[in-house]
Amino acid sequence: MLAVNHLDIRYGDKHLFKDVSIQLYPGNRVGLVGVNGAGKTTLLKIMAGVAAADDGVVSQAKNFTIGYLAQESAELFSANTLYQEARTAFAPLLALQEELNRLHQRMEGMDHEGADFAQLLLRQGEIQHLLDASELYTIDGKIEKILVGLGFGREEMTRPVSSFSGGWQMRVKLAKMLLEEPSLLLLDEPTNHLDLDSLTWLEQFLRNSKSAMVIISHDRTFLDRVTEITWEISLGRLEVYKGNYSYYTQEKVERRAIEKGAYDNQQAKIRQTMRFVEKFRAKATKARQVQSRVKQLEKLERVELSEEEMQVRFTFPPAPPCGRDVLRVEEVSKKYGDKVVFTEVNLLFSRGDKVAVVGVNGAGKSTFLKLLAGQTDRDSGVVRIGTNVLLTYFGQHQAQELAPQFTVLETMAMAGEELTITRTRSLLGAFLFRGEDVDKKVSVLSGGEKSRLALARMIATPANCMLLDEPTNHLDISSQEVLQAAMAQYDGTIVVVSHNRYFLDGFVNKVLEVKDGRLTLYEGNIAEYLLKQEELRAEVELQRRQESREVGREVAGNGGGKGGGGDTSESRKEKKRLEAERRQERSRRAGPWLRQLAEAEEKVEGLEQQKEALERKMADPGLYADENGWAEAGKEYADCKRHLERWYDKWETAQEKIDQIDAELAG
Repeated sequence: MLAVNHLDIRYGDKHLFKDVSIQLYPGNRVGLVGVNGAGKTTLLKIMAGVAAADDGVVSQAKNFTIGYLAQESAELFSANTLYQEARTAFAPLLALQEELNRLHQRMEGMDHEGADFAQLLLRQGEIQHLLDASELYTIDGKIEKILVGLGFGREEMTRPVSSFSGGWQMRVKLAKMLLEEPSLLLLDEPTNHLDLDSLTWLEQFLRNSKSAMVIISHDRTFLDRVTEITWEISLGRLEVYKGNYSYYTQEKVERRAIEKGAYDNQQAKIRQTMRFVEKFRAKATKARQVQSRVKQLEKLERVELSEEEMQVRFTFPPAPPCGRDVLRVEEVSKKYGDKVVFTEVNLLFSRGDKVAVVGVNGAGKSTFLKLLAGQTDRDSGVVRIGTNVLLTYFGQHQAQELAPQFTVLETMAMAGEELTITRTRSLLGAFLFRGEDVDKKVSVLSGGEKSRLALARMIATPANCMLLDEPTNHLDISSQEVLQAAMAQYDGTIVVVSHNRYFLDGFVNKVLEVKDGRLTLYEGNIAEYLLKQEELRAEVELQRRQESREVGREVAGNGGGKGGGGDTSESRKEKKRLEAERRQERSRRAGPWLRQLAEAEEKVEGLEQQKEALERKMADPGLYADENGWAEAGKEYADCKRHLERWYDKWETAQEKIDQIDAELAG
């Protein structure tokens, strides 16, 4: 499908990639991991053709399409509405539809016996065949499904794309890519701008997608649920692990243990051999044996230990003592213009509470945190800060408030008076400032680096209550785990806005849901909160079904016998007659759709078996060496996939028509 062959990139003395070769096959779902700066984004850009590589480094099958979502990209200035912009994902199909309409108009007034008409008729047939095999007639439903899944409201479909913020525009780009269904999805931090609901929807969508994908994400739970293979980039090398992120972490430890064991065994044998050589070098009677041992050592293929990324550890100093009640929120309301964010909120945060604030984007999570920190005014009510409570706050604006003339180390020294130089460097290391990085001036740092420094500076400030807004946005997974472990042992109070479930589950004991102007506090971590939400949804659905059945029974009871009386012989005959008429009417109206449904089921079953066989064939590395064989298999696979989608659509259409007819007859 796609291969990277002998990729080698060096910057001065540093190797970004050392002879990296990888293969990607249809259906592969890969998580690309490594510390910040390891080269993950660069590799994705090379695979996407956005960054240049030497000729022959990247090779791919014919009729192969790639969708690349960059971590940061240009703003959309399109004049289209949201819905119109999403429809551009189907531009080739829509162009064919327009061409077909123009052909119909031209052919209406033409001589049906002429040569020109015959040519147009042939083209008309070609286009109609392509459209029949496509998903043209289902695109409106797909657009709405994906846009709503990614968090857009139905009332926003007519809003201009240019009116959305950068984070929402990233969702528009992601939606278009999912609608295009390319052969390969390359996604660089796709979860950065998603709330919890949209994130869980995207997980499910990608798990059901037929596209291959390579995903960079710092959300460990997301990688665990979506990916099945892990590529790790470390110190210029790429290692493949045939499992998700959790499998990778365990397998990596086991591989290093095996490697270390082999290295230790070999070193012991080398030392033993060298002792023999040194002991008997001067003895003529042992000369032949000594020479033999020396040659063995020269020919020995040495086991080398893999280099390891530097591991950082950090712990918070004890939180200063304070009263039991840390923050009390009483009758607090907030609105912006006519938009009500929340009304009459009453909450109490106690010493040692570690609270995750969750909710869809725009619900008011950041606003609530700013209210607690005194960064924004409330319309009514009061926020009471407890006895001896020292607050620190991390928001996105903190990065802009750093003094540009100081170095990273100087900035930290002014924040945490109680931290030794060793602990300061350890904390900076946890936030990816290592070695000479600590001597950089703030003025030369990137936006992400400034954000990490602001977070490290806030954490270094003595406090017993931390308010954090998306603290993990610019941290790799290993740094997140350092921060997570430190927060788990921190004995102060934490209120944190984040959609990173794995990070939060490591230390939070309460979840505050911001939804529809109300704030609801739940006991437990994020996993327990999500389980409760699933149970609530199941209860609502069960209640809806029960009410529906009760209404149906009432309707059936009121329709029997004269005046709703007992089940007489006459009423039974009438009921049987009506049921017979309904069966005949169903057979007449649904018959063609029932036949189409049966045919579609049979075709789908056969095509799925064919597709599985082709996937097994294409998974054979030997096939990749045969260019013609690979191209032929790829074409056959694409044809099979296209036919399968077509019959899936026919199946769904037939089932929908049958359900509609049954509903009409039941009514």
